Amino acid sequence: MSKTMKAIVMSAFGTPEVLSVATIAMPSPKNNEVLIKVEAAGINRLDHYIREGGVNPNINFPFILGSDAVGHVAELGSQVTKFTLGERVIPMPGYPVDPNDHGAEVLGTSKSYAIRGLIEHGAYAQYMVVPENWLLKETTGLPAELLAGLPMPLVTGVRAVKEVGEVKAGQYVLVHAGASSTGSMMLQVAKALGAKVATTTRTDDKVEFLKSIGADLVISGNPDNTVELINEWTNSAGLDVVIDQLGGDSLRQSVEWVKPLGIVVLMGNVLGLESTIPVRSLFFPQKQIRGTLMGNVSDLEWGLEQVKNGNIKPQIDTVFTPEQATEAHQYLADGKALGLTVFKF
Repeated sequence: MSKTMKAIVMSAFGTPEVLSVATIAMPSPKNNEVLIKVEAAGINRLDHYIREGGVNPNINFPFILGSDAVGHVAELGSQVTKFTLGERVIPMPGYPVDPNDHGAEVLGTSKSYAIRGLIEHGAYAQYMVVPENWLLKETTGLPAELLAGLPMPLVTGVRAVKEVGEVKAGQYVLVHAGASSTGSMMLQVAKALGAKVATTTRTDDKVEFLKSIGADLVISGNPDNTVELINEWTNSAGLDVVIDQLGGDSLRQSVEWVKPLGIVVLMGNVLGLESTIPVRSLFFPQKQIRGTLMGNVSDLEWGLEQVKNGNIKPQIDTVFTPEQATEAHQYLADGKALGLTVFKF
């Protein structure tokens, strides 16, 4: 086996032009690690923010981004027992990086929890190493480009909708920004749970896409009659749950839109890190705001089972080559994608 590999490396913080393809040393698995030959790697919006320098300012360059991948086992560490050579696998997009930290009940609250491609080198490469405890066997049989972009949006979506939002069959649920990779997953998770689902989008050109993945109501732009549209759609019952991955001013709207005793799940801050909410509109009707980040192994397993059964269908927007890394990140920054974008190795 060659001792070098091709990877997309980030040379500094900045615009997409800081990304380029390089030949670097191949990683070697430690005792409890698995070396994976990457078939394809997912591209997430978080990668864009990391590249800009707004997430972890202490990255050592050159650095490899990427949290999501699918591939085959290429080499086993000496103490690995759960996998065999050639098996197809999917890494968890985030996990405790301290081998002695086995994870809190909610994995994202573990002391050493980190998203891959944020502290350690990530998935934008031909090979990567992952501890066997944070590796899942791939059983869907789907093509690499359909699977590679799933882990982070799927595990985040399942956690936000099913566990934190406690969405149940028959409920009225609104998912903000449903055309994004995470939004499209959360919309489909809610539908898989039997909910009626509305979603928002900034532009009319995404309406048909959102309907095609199951949205019962699409609110385009920010119309003045949004409350009336929601009341009409829910027969004045109101929204049981709102999943807000935007934050900022959107959170205030989410609190206003959800019904008394309803739940607002906050899991993003695209529109800003601060929100102002009239306190009375929260505690008099006894509404709840719940924060969430990433999910557990069980969340990803549940999501992949839904994918396998056809209840959640990955939506691919564009498949890029590693040589198109700059173009791919510009596409990501422009918010053009409808669904998942991936690198195929």
